[in-house]
Amino acid sequence: MTLAQDPTSRSAPDRHEVFGAHEGGKLATGLTAPLADERDLSIAYTPGVADVCRAIADDASLAARYTWAHRLVAVVSDGTAVLGLGDIGPRASLPVMEGKSALFKSFAGLDSIPLVLDTTDVDEIVETLVRLRPTFGAVNLEDVAAPRCFELERRLVEALDCPVMHDDQHGTAVVLLAALDGACRVQGRSLSDLRIVISGAGAAGIACARILLTAGASDVVLLDSRGVVDAGRGGEKAALAAVTNPRSVTGGIAEALAGADVFVGLSSATLPEELLATMAPECMVFALSNPDPEVHPDVAARHAAIVATGRSDFPNQINNVLAFPGIFRGALDAHARRITDDMKVAAARAIADVVADELSPQKIVPGPFDPRVAPAVAAAVARAAGDAGVTAG
Repeated sequence: MTLAQDPTSRSAPDRHEVFGAHEGGKLATGLTAPLADERDLSIAYTPGVADVCRAIADDASLAARYTWAHRLVAVVSDGTAVLGLGDIGPRASLPVMEGKSALFKSFAGLDSIPLVLDTTDVDEIVETLVRLRPTFGAVNLEDVAAPRCFELERRLVEALDCPVMHDDQHGTAVVLLAALDGACRVQGRSLSDLRIVISGAGAAGIACARILLTAGASDVVLLDSRGVVDAGRGGEKAALAAVTNPRSVTGGIAEALAGADVFVGLSSATLPEELLATMAPECMVFALSNPDPEVHPDVAARHAAIVATGRSDFPNQINNVLAFPGIFRGALDAHARRITDDMKVAAARAIADVVADELSPQKIVPGPFDPRVAPAVAAAVARAAGDAGVTAG
């Protein structure tokens, strides 16, 4: 038996269907108040709107009640790291950003607008969003290349008094933590006891390492194309080298995987099957590269007790949509000024809790369309925001 689901349960769309669905874009604005006659017009626009404008001018906090800004997420990209396509520029990235906005609406009921910026200069992006701040209530950074994405997120968190999150980093990290939480529950193990190897030290790999350490992991080895990451790498990698690799492993993936409990793939590298055989008994394999995992799930299942991928056609899909809609919804519900590490960990625990009574090696996280996920994550994130003292008022 293979891990693949019934191929007849879904069929790949053809180009005609895809282009037809995107024609004219995937987004449109809608009305929340009637606009059918002169009276409606006088309320929605002039003269009635002037009363609301005067009230907000006297008390800026009323904008959260009488405009959509507080519930509006700006999906921001410079188009430098789009899906698996790389640096294709802002215009070509716009269909992806529209799709992300559609996911915010569908999964969390949040309005969202895509903003693609024709610059890769961090100073210019920060200045642009600071000037646009009255227009939106949160910023979802999307498809910004590393290492600039780290500086950009830090700068925006400092400059803006609203939630900011780079989903390519933290969405992946939250769902990975949720999946590992679920896997540990299935096996009766603790995160702190696992030897974890992360292959890929880009934006997602670094964020995954950080959240696992925050959540209690004690033995994480991070690798890039040159092997085990050490302090000589510089930048974000150097900072992680100081808190990872407690057993001082040297070399590459072969040395790191010997006796490891968990493999997390976040690179395009291929994982040879013979290396899987060197991992610990009852090991876990998270081969998350798309569309081609580092190792085929059926091959991984010969050696691993639990297998996860980033694909929808195999069990245990690690999909960011389990995290980001609820995280932003919870942050905005709580009037949070930022998204903290504790809020991210709370989101991961909430995702795992949704399927606590349904856990199995083939189901360590909910499916992406499970309607319980976003409300559970939003509630957990809102509570964590309150506990962290990052809420307004």
